[in-house]
Amino acid sequence: MTADIRIDTLTIRVPLTLRRYGGRKLVIVPEGDGVPVRAKPTPDDTLLKALARAHRWKRMLESGQVASLNELSEAEKISPSYMTRIYRLTLLAPDIVETILDGRQPRTLQLADLMDDMPVEWERQRERYGMATR
Repeated sequence: MTADIRIDTLTIRVPLTLRRYGGRKLVIVPEGDGVPVRAKPTPDDTLLKALARAHRWKRMLESGQVASLNELSEAEKISPSYMTRIYRLTLLAPDIVETILDGRQPRTLQLADLMDDMPVEWERQRERYGMATR
């Protein structure tokens, strides 16, 4: 007796992205229709620390504690290039800063994204970082 074996293939496509995050892999699903919203906002400690440093450095410059970013980089023992890229975070739109502080930023947003050629215009920042006003 010969049995006909029929194999049907079912392909399921799930839109997701794998990102390295703090040395581990993180599965990122797109936000929107049909995707559950995070129950609890999750602040990113790296982003919070960078924002805090940038604003502390800004206060030090504005108060006259230091005369320049070069002087500040020597005092903090940080390369001037890195300091300048972090310092640019003081140019972020206030609503983006608030979103990051509340932990409501897109899960895919990382410090490297903010340090890489950040637009000065707030609306372009919102578009680039996935925080466009609705």
